[in-house]
Amino acid sequence: MHCPFCSETDTKVIDSRLVADGAQVRRRRECLTCHDRFTTFETAELVMPRVIKQDGTREPFDEEKLRAGLQRALEKRPVSVEAIESSVQNVKHYLQALGEREVKSLMIGEKVMEELRSLDQVAYVRFASVYRSFQDLSEFQQEIDRLQKPKPSPIK
Repeated sequence: MHCPFCSETDTKVIDSRLVADGAQVRRRRECLTCHDRFTTFETAELVMPRVIKQDGTREPFDEEKLRAGLQRALEKRPVSVEAIESSVQNVKHYLQALGEREVKSLMIGEKVMEELRSLDQVAYVRFASVYRSFQDLSEFQQEIDRLQKPKPSPIK
């Protein structure tokens, strides 16, 4: 780390603390040449994968598009803003944990449906009807039947 005062490259860490609920590390440093002290903040840089759309084009992941899709499905439903934000973070974390440079939009859509299923069943069916391009009532009924089946519990 370069000293911001004299540009020397030799500095030492005097103190380190977690801040921002553990999302950052605050470090107090001292320059070994001029002895001035300064603070740095360190955060993990997690890169979101690019999205491969159904037509084969690629675009950067857009958190606002994800949030808007969830909000559209949940419009006029009794779901808190906090729950929506939690779902956005869950989807982002899932994508980051994959460790892939690119993911298919279908994978994101399925994860969004999983989140909506746990938030609100009406919103889930709304989203599924658009996402899966339902053509008639029988497709709605099939999705509702699938929704009413208990989810398999994860193996421990």
